[in-house]
Amino acid sequence: METFFSAVNLIALAGWVGLLAAPRSRAVTWWFAGLALPALLAVLYLVLLATYAPGAEGGFSSLAGVAALFRTPGVLLAGWVHYLAFDLFIGAWICRRGAAEGMNPWLVRLCLPPTFLVGPVGLLLFLGLRAAKGTRLGRAA
Repeated sequence: METFFSAVNLIALAGWVGLLAAPRSRAVTWWFAGLALPALLAVLYLVLLATYAPGAEGGFSSLAGVAALFRTPGVLLAGWVHYLAFDLFIGAWICRRGAAEGMNPWLVRLCLPPTFLVGPVGLLLFLGLRAAKGTRLGRAA
């Protein structure tokens, strides 16, 4: 489990390094960090769920049920991979939206560490910067 945990962290980290290095690169924001790595993480997530969730106690109907579910190490690891996949996907989206809207790449980069570490906070920061710039939030993504 620890080896798998380290491996998925390195996979996600490769995507984040790519986004920080080239936040306007189509190859990075669409294909590498926006599609290939999140898809790979999604496959690994599915494998973990299929392997460990069937015998796990708990469920999603209460906080106590979720806590019981995540006491199963394989399910907990699946939850972690879920975060890695979705946060990276959102980081790539932030880069694409920022580039499409002409946002300064350094402002986009400013949003990436919080998106990596505390996903919704980074997204909120990006949305706030867009709003401050005057970008309509309902604009097509």
